Amino acid sequence: MSGNKDDSFDPKEHQHLRYNPLRDTWVLVSAHRMKRPWAGQVERPPEQQIPRYEPSNPLCPGNRRASGQVNSDYNSTFVFDNDFPALQPDAPDPASDQHPLFQSKAARGVCKVMCFHPWSDVTLPLMKNQEVVEVIDKWAELVEELGSTYRWVQIFENKGAMMGCSNPHPHCQVGLTRAGLRLRSAFSRCHQQGAACGLRKPRQRPRGAFPA
Repeated sequence: MSGNKDDSFDPKEHQHLRYNPLRDTWVLVSAHRMKRPWAGQVERPPEQQIPRYEPSNPLCPGNRRASGQVNSDYNSTFVFDNDFPALQPDAPDPASDQHPLFQSKAARGVCKVMCFHPWSDVTLPLMKNQEVVEVIDKWAELVEELGSTYRWVQIFENKGAMMGCSNPHPHCQVGLTRAGLRLRSAFSRCHQQGAACGLRKPRQRPRGAFPA
């Protein structure tokens, strides 16, 4: 294929390199491979009828969680320390005598969970405008409050069981650590240079180099 734009190009049919402005890298995309015969695992359709309140759901208001803590009878957002955190503030340091190919270093932080709404059968798109505003305001409050202690405050939502969400109740995760600073600095650099806004021409891929 030549370097000129081909009017017959279809991103669903033809492999191509796609620019990632977050990391300033090129990624290989071969979407046409989705058409190959599949005899592997097939996920079941998501549950359609989710109860508004479930006595055994640890994220519902007033229910007891695995840690033994009881949720408040919240009617808006609700934030609590993750009962199964990926990061803990008092993790020990790895040993200093490490093999060069298997190096590790300390990772400490705090993980929280934030419920968007007291009902389990809603998601952000189904909530009222004012309820969504309350969620965003709480995000901003968490970033301002926790950002004074941790340089890296990451708020994210795993959407759906396939993506690792273990509970259909509307909620997100809040992670606080220094571990993501390299990715953050890459994004900051690209954003400052205009790549994140499409204002700067993406970095050209060196000839013969496979996309990162």
